[in-house]
Amino acid sequence: MKKVAIFAKVHDPRCLGVAQQLTEWLAQRGVTAKVEDHLSKRLRRPSQTQTVESSEIAQDADLIVVLGGDGTLIAASRMMGEAEVPILAVNLGSLGFLTEITLDELYPSVERCLADDYEVSERMMLLAMVEREGEVIEKHRVLNDVVINKGALARIIDMETSVDSHYLTTFKADGLIVSTPTGSTGYSLSANGPIIHPALECISITPICPHTLTNRPLVVAKDADIDIKLVSGIDEAVFLTLDGQVGVKLVNGDLVKIRRSGHVTRLIQSRSKDYFEVLRTKLKWGER
Repeated sequence: MKKVAIFAKVHDPRCLGVAQQLTEWLAQRGVTAKVEDHLSKRLRRPSQTQTVESSEIAQDADLIVVLGGDGTLIAASRMMGEAEVPILAVNLGSLGFLTEITLDELYPSVERCLADDYEVSERMMLLAMVEREGEVIEKHRVLNDVVINKGALARIIDMETSVDSHYLTTFKADGLIVSTPTGSTGYSLSANGPIIHPALECISITPICPHTLTNRPLVVAKDADIDIKLVSGIDEAVFLTLDGQVGVKLVNGDLVKIRRSGHVTRLIQSRSKDYFEVLRTKLKWGER
């Protein structure tokens, strides 16, 4: 590896300090550090450091080191576009279901990556499109989830949902979460959705506070085409939220189309812990 990109939570002084040390550490080993522009403005940069815009962070990079929490990783994965550069996600946040590399593991992990000695977990992504009056007005790729939810003062919303052109039901609820296995431990989990091992390839559909109590989370095939039409019939505040970070206001009649993306996020795995250990630790299973 000759080029390592660094993406960090720029408003966190701890992340900035680690980013500074990492750029210097890479320079001492003759490795070029690519630093996105918002981060670059806050660092003292060694001479061979390259400053790039966020949208170009993955271009020509052999590795991306993400410093922060799960939100920082999710933002980085969206900015990568169609690139599938392996990501070393270092947990400097709080919960961290995805950023399983600890700070103590950072430099040994980077050493192994530079020596091409690492394993990756490929995480499926979703492609979400908003169609209004027959025209696609929004298109986004997500790692975690696509959420339709009502505003604070809005009434229950009606969402006519079909899977592979087969009518499923019209959910009457506060919202609907369509999630990848990676996102199953996010918003979907808090809405009583299933925990899905990230090695599986499937999509979960979880209603948020459904009016019909028999509505339950549903898991469908990885290649399922999910269409959700907003049919509330009244003018109310309804939003589409992508990975909890990008919001789109919807209007009555909008059609949200959700498909499996043709691209994946490649996360470098920790050698000191496995997925079930992460679940036990983060969810405090077995504790009283």
